[in-house]
Amino acid sequence: MKYPDEIDADESVESRGRLSDRILNALTDDIAAGVLTAGTALDEKQLADRFGASRTPVREALRQLAASGLAENRARRGMVVTRMTPERVMEMFETMAEIEALCVRLATFRMTPLERSHLMELHAKSVGLVSAGDFDGYDEFNRDFHESIYRSTHNDFLAEQAIGVRSRLNSFRRTQLRHGDRLLKSREEHEAIMQAIAEGDGEVAARRMRAHMLNAATSLRQYIDIHSE
Repeated sequence: MKYPDEIDADESVESRGRLSDRILNALTDDIAAGVLTAGTALDEKQLADRFGASRTPVREALRQLAASGLAENRARRGMVVTRMTPERVMEMFETMAEIEALCVRLATFRMTPLERSHLMELHAKSVGLVSAGDFDGYDEFNRDFHESIYRSTHNDFLAEQAIGVRSRLNSFRRTQLRHGDRLLKSREEHEAIMQAIAEGDGEVAARRMRAHMLNAATSLRQYIDIHSE
């Protein structure tokens, strides 16, 4: 069975700090593509051998996988891939779309000039990531972009809830970027949201953010359908 990019065993001290994230990303892609199906055992030793890593980053990757709902611990079997239906994933995206819409509406009215400038700088830097087809880099930027909006609501409770729900969807949000021209479309949708924020129109920003999230959900569904054939 062929897997996506394997991890080089010869890791520097600096890069080992990100190894668990790379393992998590590879496992997430495998699950979304149907390479790892529901009920498949996720053995720490086998995964450590596969990625040329120690068990520590593998254990951390599995912990994050479980936190996102993609894996679970079962008696006498250990960690296994969870059965996650497309309907369940779509429900999660629908919920996140409403939370994100609320966040950007409040942020539009409440963010400081410094926060707006920071968001604009983040958005501007994403051009190079899209041009390079850097999925992992764009995923990291995307997380910073959205979390900057959460903080700009100046509502700590809402920001905490948004980050909590987002953490359940992080793996799926990354995977959907790999479908077709989704990377480019995602940035274009961010551009439309930024325009509404610049114009001080929170309602338009909220509608565009909601559409942005639902477009991501559709892209993920199409990616899963294609790779499960």
